[in-house]
Amino acid sequence: MSTIIIYTAPLCPYCTHAKRLLNNKNVAFEEISIADDPSIRHEMIQKSQRTTVPQIFNGDTHVGDCTEIYDLESRGQLDALLA
Repeated sequence: MSTIIIYTAPLCPYCTHAKRLLNNKNVAFEEISIADDPSIRHEMIQKSQRTTVPQIFNGDTHVGDCTEIYDLESRGQLDALLA
């Protein structure tokens, strides 16, 4: 099983919603804050080609942001991407 990684920033409501969904699904994840280290933010941008948080990955596979994971959940496709 791959590691779920979520890049976040403090006080980000979308990050909070995304983490809540993952927690409600009992999905373990590693949270990486981009707030204090510009190199971490750069890493996230390089991997996702996006500048906004949250950005969620399953191993090296980009799953998406908050809106995308809720959309995947509503279509019944999120569990397969997180497995």
